[in-house]
Amino acid sequence: MLKFDSITLRRGADALLKETSALIHSGQRVAIVGANGAGKTSLFKLILGELSVDAGNFSLPGNCRVSHMAQEVAHIERGACDYVIDGHQELRALERALTQAEHDDNHQAIAHAHGELENIHAYAVPAQAEKLLHGLGFSQSDMQKPVSDFSGGWRIRLNLAQALMRPSDLLLLDEPTNHLDLDAMLWLENWLKQYRGTLLFISHDRDFIDAVASHILHFEHAALNQYTGSYSSFERQRAEKLAQQQSQYEKQQQRIGEIQSFVSRFKAKATKAKQAQSRVKELERMELIAPAHIDSPFNFSFPASDQVSSPLLNLSACALGYPGIEPVIPKFSSSILPGTRVGLLGPNGAGKSTLVKSLVGDLPLLGGNRVEGEHLRVGYFAQHQLEALDYGASPFLHLQRLKPSATDQEIRSFLGGFDFRGDKALETIERFSGGEKARLALAMIAFGRPNLLLLDEPTNHLDLEMRHALTVALQGFEGAVIVVSHDRHLLKNTVDEFWLVAEGKVELFKGDLSDYENWLVDYQRGLSSSDEAVSDGPTSSEDKKERKRREAEARKRLSPLKNELKKIESAIQKVQSALAEMEDALGDSALYDEARKNDLKELLSRQAEAKNEEDSLENRWFELSEQIENLERVDT
Repeated sequence: MLKFDSITLRRGADALLKETSALIHSGQRVAIVGANGAGKTSLFKLILGELSVDAGNFSLPGNCRVSHMAQEVAHIERGACDYVIDGHQELRALERALTQAEHDDNHQAIAHAHGELENIHAYAVPAQAEKLLHGLGFSQSDMQKPVSDFSGGWRIRLNLAQALMRPSDLLLLDEPTNHLDLDAMLWLENWLKQYRGTLLFISHDRDFIDAVASHILHFEHAALNQYTGSYSSFERQRAEKLAQQQSQYEKQQQRIGEIQSFVSRFKAKATKAKQAQSRVKELERMELIAPAHIDSPFNFSFPASDQVSSPLLNLSACALGYPGIEPVIPKFSSSILPGTRVGLLGPNGAGKSTLVKSLVGDLPLLGGNRVEGEHLRVGYFAQHQLEALDYGASPFLHLQRLKPSATDQEIRSFLGGFDFRGDKALETIERFSGGEKARLALAMIAFGRPNLLLLDEPTNHLDLEMRHALTVALQGFEGAVIVVSHDRHLLKNTVDEFWLVAEGKVELFKGDLSDYENWLVDYQRGLSSSDEAVSDGPTSSEDKKERKRREAEARKRLSPLKNELKKIESAIQKVQSALAEMEDALGDSALYDEARKNDLKELLSRQAEAKNEEDSLENRWFELSEQIENLERVDT
């Protein structure tokens, strides 16, 4: 068991935890939740021995094998599969011992090493590593690729696979779903549910927590509060506690009324589709847990444009993709009408983001026609847009530029709903976290009063409370919504239908997310069968020549992109090393003395600049990664 006994944990002068206790028993799967900055990652550092308590005691069982998912991104030439197997440290130690014994011609040591390798079933480890990689979305051709060939998000997946590969009694995962698509997330859920050790994980995805967690550890007011059950159970238990606080009663009733009104309005239309019926159940459950969010700092809406066209947007016989290569989606036609609410599903690399960029107009069509309605106003969210924010401007100034005629009070009130209150609204955003920048981007979209929202993974960087507020805001939005998200709770509660993007086509998906999970299993099984058929089949000399020609062309197109990736990754390593040194320096209590106030101010400024540089580099990562993945998908 893990025991936290009256611990106090500080970061500088601030107490992340203060005289709080918790007990985690063997075999529990514990989701750690709480606001950003509450201290969740610091708790992991405490368990890993990278931090020590300022008061109280923390203890782990003796000989406890701990595995954790590294957050730093390695830049090495080692093959992907070997890199994952490196996580099995006992195996690697025995292999080194065997090599040394063979070098020394020590027959007794050789026999002992072979016996130990047999005991840990070493022969099965490579197959286990490949199974992990396949589950996390890697193809068979990726197995021997060097780690340095993968983009940042895919390297994080390699770190996750390495952590899962390591035999452990305690597994620590910090935001394991951040760089996963829905396919890989569903696989990871099933893997973790079968894990036999103790699991502690940090996540902002409520459906993922619901599927995996047996217990919740909640950071609140510098204390650890334990709950038994899933996240939904935690919400209900906390709602009951908070509902007893009379001072919160009016706000609670207002929120319940808003949700009841939406449920009632939706029920009148939900008489046929299975997806609609499923959504009604979700909304009814949201009414029950509303009080759990009465103290949320977020309370905003997406006001729709006063004017609207029908259709808002029309695409006819369009070829979607990137110049110079075959279209990702050769033929797509659709009319986006007011009130359209669509969630995009499909395997990784199938073209969901390509479709959204084409709808926005950011990606020129390779063929066909795109016609905008007279009053179309698009609100577009994508991760790379965070890089386009003006880091030298405040949230207030960002909104003022959008609408110079707005009064100061109007802007301040609007920003308050996104938790930019008081001085925070007037600070430059250079020191903002990824979550704060994402909130500002969403605030700017809402302030523009769109009638079509196109959202590509809008929940990345957002904590659970902000995700809940975003879900409620989208429910009340009167315009059209098209969203790509791995957050199933958001999808279930905000869209009326799903489009399936797969194998170069976009089709209406007749089912809900449970049906999609079954579709994925069949799809992946079909891919495996196809791979086997290709590998076993005869290849003519002409086929070989054509394949070699295509591969040469692919290398030519990919080379400059991959070279830029390597440069960016090298720069990220330097920035991360610098940030690690700054973190160590900030842990020095002497730095917070009055006499060193200027030193602290300078260090915080340099840390903010480094974090901004890291964010910019990572955003460029993701852009290049998507281009490379689309090129590789077409060329294979």
